[in-house]
Amino acid sequence: MEEPASLVRDPDFMKFWVGQSISVFGAQFSPLAIGFIAVKILDASDTQLGYLAFFNTIPFLTIGLLVGVWADRHRRRRIMLMADFGRAAVLFSIPFAAVFYALSMNLIYLVTLLAGILTVFFEIDYQSYVPSLVQKSQIVEANSKMETSRSTAQAVGPSAAGFVVNKFWAPLAILGDTIGYLASSFSLLLIRHPETVPEATVKRSTWHDIREGLGIVFGDKRLKAIAATTATSNLFSSAWGAILIKYMLDDLHMSIGEIGLAGGIGSLGGILGALTASRVMKGLGVGRTILLGISLSFVSVVLYFIPPQSVADANALYVPSPAFFLVTASTFVLSIGVLLYNIPQVSYRQALVPKEVQGRMNATMRTLVWGTLPIGSLLGGASGDLIGTQETIGLMAALGSLAFLWILFSPVRGVKEFPHG
Repeated sequence: MEEPASLVRDPDFMKFWVGQSISVFGAQFSPLAIGFIAVKILDASDTQLGYLAFFNTIPFLTIGLLVGVWADRHRRRRIMLMADFGRAAVLFSIPFAAVFYALSMNLIYLVTLLAGILTVFFEIDYQSYVPSLVQKSQIVEANSKMETSRSTAQAVGPSAAGFVVNKFWAPLAILGDTIGYLASSFSLLLIRHPETVPEATVKRSTWHDIREGLGIVFGDKRLKAIAATTATSNLFSSAWGAILIKYMLDDLHMSIGEIGLAGGIGSLGGILGALTASRVMKGLGVGRTILLGISLSFVSVVLYFIPPQSVADANALYVPSPAFFLVTASTFVLSIGVLLYNIPQVSYRQALVPKEVQGRMNATMRTLVWGTLPIGSLLGGASGDLIGTQETIGLMAALGSLAFLWILFSPVRGVKEFPHG
């Protein structure tokens, strides 16, 4: 079989890649900044942090299927462009309010909800747009390049965000997201690759298209297993993730600079995962690589569950605390696992489903797998206040480690390579 041309020679993909690379770098700033604002400035409880994560993810559960139909009926690049402009404007309201008004948890909730709605539109259209921008034989290369950029951004971004929050001002760091989204918008404007809208889908009812998207996923044992695995993983990772920054700041006594640096260094594992995913798939096969990735993702989280008293006396200004090294190691392994899971499973889904229904398939998958995020966020927040932050992280990590069972007992485990044609 003839090898496809490298995407480096494709000017439209390169514009898209550069724009998204800048965007994902900027997107590393607001999670750390907003978390710091909530915990240290607004003194948020575990339950309030659960609400915050809930508002960020509830749009995927409530409007995801409708957005999928919308994505298949309209030009996806245009929707992504508008979503980027909208997210830039919404997030800018936080530093604006900090200067001219006042910050409050209600404002943070509102901004998070609006940004979450716009993210639904962008993310569903993004995954549906890539297969229309490149050839099917280039999908793995495209996803590997995009994930390499994402992992690089996750390696550099948190450290930069931690520096800005620590040395300057937390609301100022949110401008990193605003600049990133504007850069993404500009790159999308420059793309000249033609994008068509299938006429047949416009004549169908919305509910018909939603049912078709559900049928695509639930009618295929492979897609159903991937959805169940990711949904289970996301349910419990969102539970411990909602309260993790509070745990690191208050219980592990890490500074915001340490948290950013640990996240940055640890995320280098994602680069390793992105660069080696294709080779691992060739050696193990697609299905076993997916199984390896999801297994690594939660094995690593056990390192977060460490006694807070072991770091209580650490002087973070001069000597990194023991928690810093453990969190860095955990993030490194976690990042490898996430990439070894995401690249093959997303590429497999994109190669398995026709282009004209990519939006509905991706929307159904996103609704199922991200729909558990708001539930997990509320669960983690309530559990943190009920039994303790550290205990909640340990319990949710243990339950999440079982997500691999869906893949283990499904046809996905035996998949050797991507479908062609």
